[in-house]
Amino acid sequence: MTKSDEKESERPFLNTVEAAAWLRLTKNTLEKMRVNGKGPVYRKHGRYVRYHIEDLVEWSHASKRRSTSDAE
Repeated sequence: MTKSDEKESERPFLNTVEAAAWLRLTKNTLEKMRVNGKGPVYRKHGRYVRYHIEDLVEWSHASKRRSTSDAE
């Protein structure tokens, strides 16, 4: 297990700012994607939105495209 794996297992949940940075998106883009239902799945912990790292990885893999003409 690498140090980054250990860090992810210690803090598997990210807030919106952290998740956006992890995905290399802006916070606003991730928020808009959440509102439109096009972003990664998220969880509500009380009033807080949290993203699990595994869900971000899964969403990223599902978003793979070979060309700009691939259907969304």
